[in-house]
Amino acid sequence: MTLRLPDAAGRLRTYRPRTEPLTVTTGAPLASRTVYSAAHVVADPYADVSPDSPAAIDWDATLAFRRHLWSHGLGVAEAMDTAQRGMGLDWAGAAELVRRSAAEARAVGGRIACGVGTDQLTGPASLAEIRTAYEEQLAVAEEAGGRAILMASRALAATAAGPEDYLEVYGHLLRQAAEPVILHWLGPMFDPALEGYWGSSDLDAATATFLEVIAAHPDKVDGIKVSLLDARREVDLRRRLPHGVRCYTGDDFNYPELIAGDERGFSHALLGIFDPLGPLAAQAVRVLDTGDVKGFRELLDPTVELSRHLFQAPTRFYKTGVVFLAWLAGHQEHFTMVGGLQSARSLPHFARAYELADGLGLFPNPELAEARMKSLLALYGVTP
Repeated sequence: MTLRLPDAAGRLRTYRPRTEPLTVTTGAPLASRTVYSAAHVVADPYADVSPDSPAAIDWDATLAFRRHLWSHGLGVAEAMDTAQRGMGLDWAGAAELVRRSAAEARAVGGRIACGVGTDQLTGPASLAEIRTAYEEQLAVAEEAGGRAILMASRALAATAAGPEDYLEVYGHLLRQAAEPVILHWLGPMFDPALEGYWGSSDLDAATATFLEVIAAHPDKVDGIKVSLLDARREVDLRRRLPHGVRCYTGDDFNYPELIAGDERGFSHALLGIFDPLGPLAAQAVRVLDTGDVKGFRELLDPTVELSRHLFQAPTRFYKTGVVFLAWLAGHQEHFTMVGGLQSARSLPHFARAYELADGLGLFPNPELAEARMKSLLALYGVTP
């Protein structure tokens, strides 16, 4: 069987799908790296909503996907930007997601960390209001039993007069956190509203402020998640961290080399691309657990082309490709997203994502993926 797929120039070309998926098995818990997959949410396709409505979520399918990730030994990073936080999922929906997912994690023994932000604020806010918003969300995550991830705040980016305001807000939060948290530095390629985070658009100056926050409270920082898509900067930053503070790579362009590390250290992982790569990523880390860096890279390096495709500019719309692949892989019965975000990428983009994922053997049922790809092509008017 073949498909006619459109390329970037709009020309149709013939593609022959593979017939067998990659063989991936579950195994021992991951040992040498702590690995989280940020997870998407599954929208309720039958809800009568508009793009401005609160998110309507299919809870059964959403939680089933998390069980899929846990079954392969991955942790789940919940209510992050991969779950369309700030792009369709509001705080009320995120809070419910945290509670439900954390309860499911307890039931199956899964690792979970939960995004904590300030997205209940909808307009200009004072520093005191920003602290209060963070505190409300921190309480929800802690009461649910998840490790807190202090996400970058659009409100703080808009309000802070300089580095001192970041030091004050984060210092206040870290002093009262019940357990060590993960600090998240999300670059403006993921969210343009975060330009100048940590008080400066100069990344060296911003890094100095970030490190100052950590140095003042090293016992309250489990680790940092760095999403700047700059491998050199991440390596430099992790070498400057206090002893015992982990670096979780959020670099969806360069993750194999950063996780593998070098003679002076390595990164753990908290990645959106591990949503579609979950089983393969877990298998690669198990190979790395044996000390086989070459085998790890041989498994994970070929996935980078797919990841760079999904995360191409405008990077913040990578969630569309992630959910598209979940549909093709059979993790949900439809390609509908919260806020109608399924429209955020083009047909040629979807076609290339399908081709790359199929080439990697990511679809447990290649025939199902092919049939669903054909149904999408037909919707766009592509005939066999």
